[in-house]
Amino acid sequence: MGMKSGTSKAVARGEVVDGRLVLSLSGRLDADAVSDLWPDVSRLLETGGEESILLDGSGIEYCDGSGAALLVFVERVAHRLDVPFELAGLSEEVAGLVALFPVEKFREDALCARSKPDWFVAMIGKETVGFLRNLVEQVAFLGELLVGLFRTLLHPASLRWRDLLGIAEAAGVKALPIVALLGCLIGLIMAFQGAVLMKQFGAEIFVADFVGISVVRELGPLITAIIVAGRTGSAFAAEIGTMKVNEEVDALTTMGLDPMRFLVVPRMLAATVMTPMLTLFANLCGILGGAVIMMGMGFPLVTYLSRAFAAVSMTSYLAGLVKSVVFGVLVAGAGCMSGLRTGEGASAVGDSATRAVVDSIVLIVFTDGLFAVIFYYLGI
Repeated sequence: MGMKSGTSKAVARGEVVDGRLVLSLSGRLDADAVSDLWPDVSRLLETGGEESILLDGSGIEYCDGSGAALLVFVERVAHRLDVPFELAGLSEEVAGLVALFPVEKFREDALCARSKPDWFVAMIGKETVGFLRNLVEQVAFLGELLVGLFRTLLHPASLRWRDLLGIAEAAGVKALPIVALLGCLIGLIMAFQGAVLMKQFGAEIFVADFVGISVVRELGPLITAIIVAGRTGSAFAAEIGTMKVNEEVDALTTMGLDPMRFLVVPRMLAATVMTPMLTLFANLCGILGGAVIMMGMGFPLVTYLSRAFAAVSMTSYLAGLVKSVVFGVLVAGAGCMSGLRTGEGASAVGDSATRAVVDSIVLIVFTDGLFAVIFYYLGI
């Protein structure tokens, strides 16, 4: 049996040979021809009784997206009929175009599954499975990271020092202006709010104690970590995510190079080293910001500074630095992990950067609260 479309651009013929439907397409499969050809192909596929379907595309001269949709439609019909399907004779260009539209995404059961709402219990189950899967991936990432760091410590020459210095410059030196600005503003606002309260009791001088301790122990490391998460964590996720989308990460693995050692370890070390340094700078800027308010109230600069530095003990300095080191590890880990988990598509890199920032801030706040409890019981 055979049918011809209403245009001379494309032809569809079908015949049953030993229980197999051989469907031959030839000509130009463009939008105009496919619109006329589609009903003919549908009628050829509705004859029934075939044990398998063979689509011969050796005669196809040209194929665009409409033609690819027709080929995928034939394959979908074969899956619906539950018969074997074979696609043969396609040129390299046409085969590459069809490969962009995997039939699994267009099966009726998959389309129905996407449109059918989940029950409440099913939603809970999916979220639980997703949480557990994410937890397993985090544990695996942590294990690979520890192995990479251990190998780097054993063989320091294997570390790409030029990359490490470049990442440290981008994560640390270039972040100094925004850290200075926010540090000064935080110190200035806290001093102003404290001075309004203390003035009622004639104890304005204690604002220096308040600013010094709160900035060094709490706000300095916290604000710095959030800045690093917004700048550096998202940058790590975007850089590695772009490499993942471009299959550069797979290329490293194919060449026998460990992506963890080449991509993650330098970023982890850079963030871990630069975050405490930025914290010290933020602490200094915060204290100087408070000095502006105190000088405006008539207190000499030397009086404010001597009072502030006397109130801040070495324990408070070390507690803030320990926090900043942990925050740097969390930010770098969240950014690199989000980058390595980047999916496919135009929005995948943006989603990874967003996920890195959100995860980093959540981990920072949770860890900061954990530190507060630990320091309380340790009497620090």
